[in-house]
Amino acid sequence: MKDFQANKNPQAESKKTTIPPYMKAISGSFGGIVEACCLQPIDVIKTRLQLDRMGNYKGIVHCGATVSSTEGVRALWKGLTPFATHLTLKYALRMGSNAMLQSAFKDSDTGTLSNKARFLSGFGAGVLEALVIVTPFEVVKIRLQQQRGLSRELLKYKGPIHCAHTIIREEGLFGLWAGAAPTVMRNGTNQAAMFTAKNAFDVVLWKKHEGDGKVLQPWQSMISGFLAGTAGPVCTGPFDVVKTRLMAQSRDGGEVKYKGMVHAIRTIYAEEGLRALWKGLLPRLMRIPPGQAIMWAVADQIIGLYERRYFHSAAL
Repeated sequence: MKDFQANKNPQAESKKTTIPPYMKAISGSFGGIVEACCLQPIDVIKTRLQLDRMGNYKGIVHCGATVSSTEGVRALWKGLTPFATHLTLKYALRMGSNAMLQSAFKDSDTGTLSNKARFLSGFGAGVLEALVIVTPFEVVKIRLQQQRGLSRELLKYKGPIHCAHTIIREEGLFGLWAGAAPTVMRNGTNQAAMFTAKNAFDVVLWKKHEGDGKVLQPWQSMISGFLAGTAGPVCTGPFDVVKTRLMAQSRDGGEVKYKGMVHAIRTIYAEEGLRALWKGLLPRLMRIPPGQAIMWAVADQIIGLYERRYFHSAAL
């Protein structure tokens, strides 16, 4: 009777059938590659809108059309190499570290994970990815994306490697970590909300518990991932705008406009108004929730294959 009750309790069963962190990391890296290739143009448009202080772009469609007509369609994929590499490494670190933190926070007796522990695991994973991967890669990506023009010879940064070398030479190694503070706040909050919400939507919508042997259909994973990815951008909009402004400014000309995260928030609010702190929100909402939908559709299938192979008996 006890064995039957244990098999009917997903939380008790998950203690025996925890997905290894390395499998979570692998699933995240494959999801990141697919996401980057699909959604890079939206990220370019978001960056251009956030850096537009003169009102040159009238909106998402106008920005995309302007970039395409003046710089060519390929300009919408500017920074793809660092972006794809960044997403692949970021998701591998995010998924792997989150799994490790969840294992550390689980109750040692029951194997259960509280919502608070799940939230803290997500926040810790977001902070780690922000410091190790996100900040330096996004600095390079944003510097490449903000450049205008068709001629490679006239551009300051010739490519991601040249861009990184130039930043280190002109601004020092820590130039690659410009905007680290708002990035930490943005990513920590985003991932705390995302992992908590994804698990909740999986349970509520599809009765899916980790390790139960049930594999979600890709469309089910996409719905859960999309919904989980919507809250973060709204809450962290100011951090994202400030992060982009701090990363974009170069120190080779002497004095910089923004001295830090708090100074940037105050300056943007004073000069451009409160709404400017949410510039680029719509393209973020067009990119992040669909990005999470794509990533989780891929990741859940990889994790599902692992569960079916090693935890098949858990579904019986």
